[in-house]
Amino acid sequence: MAKAQPAPAPIDLDCAAADLNAEFTRWLAHLRAERRLSGKTLEAYARDLRQFLLFLSGHWGGEVTLGRFARLEATDVRAFMAARRADAIAGRSLMRALAGLRSFGRFLEREGKGRVGALAAVRAPKIKKSLPKPIQIAAAKRLADADERAGEDRETWVLIRDAAVMALLYGSGLRISEALGLKRRDVPAPGKGDTLIVLGKGNKTRMVPVLPSVLAQIADYAAACPHPLPPDGPMFLGARGGPLSPRIIQLAMERLRGAFGLPDSATPHALRHSFATHLLTRGGDLRAIQELLGHASLSTTQVYTGIDTERLLDVYASAHPRA
Repeated sequence: MAKAQPAPAPIDLDCAAADLNAEFTRWLAHLRAERRLSGKTLEAYARDLRQFLLFLSGHWGGEVTLGRFARLEATDVRAFMAARRADAIAGRSLMRALAGLRSFGRFLEREGKGRVGALAAVRAPKIKKSLPKPIQIAAAKRLADADERAGEDRETWVLIRDAAVMALLYGSGLRISEALGLKRRDVPAPGKGDTLIVLGKGNKTRMVPVLPSVLAQIADYAAACPHPLPPDGPMFLGARGGPLSPRIIQLAMERLRGAFGLPDSATPHALRHSFATHLLTRGGDLRAIQELLGHASLSTTQVYTGIDTERLLDVYASAHPRA
């Protein structure tokens, strides 16, 4: 069952009139209850709208009312975007901000509070597409091998735990938040199942396969863990018995990255990229990979076809050097 998000606190901005603050609050409640957006997305959308209203207050020279907001012009939105760019805000953040503002505009229109057409009239900023950087198969396997860290001055069960998490990220293509969000009861014992139900972005659940070898590593960790692992508790625990922080896995990856001579792009999330890329290069179906990754749109998954093409071009260039 998806974890309920806490109700957003009432909005009371000095730069906005009471009627606009009220609609701001209602919009966040709608996103939480109807759209079931994640807490982080809600925070980002709320922050972007606050910044926009604060900008408009200075831009217009006074308090922003609901009626004035409904008469927003495209030039106002472009001025805001230009101001954000001047503050060195990245294009991706600007795109998210515009998406949030448009969502608020659509909400006002549905509620009969005005049609803010200016938000739709402004084009989203162009973003330079960068390909994910997967880790080579041999290196990914080494990252998921506890013996590779045998010389570290850390408890053995911790090394086994970290390796099990990395094996899960690479073997099932999970986000680190999805792996660390698993409960003990969610993970079958070896030979008792071969799938996991994970909670992904937008509080959406999906079923993913898990390899017997990965389940065996998790079972080894569970046997070595000195803390209780009740069925309703987290599968992966920190040194003191609380939920394992993603930062711990990130630090473990940083140490291994240095030891193996891997680039800075070798992060826990890169193991997820590696999962998708290696499946695709072995003939995996793009739609199936989309389902496994939990991507809402196939266009998100299609970025991995670019990686495959890039690798083929590299092979071609090395085999056929220019004269």
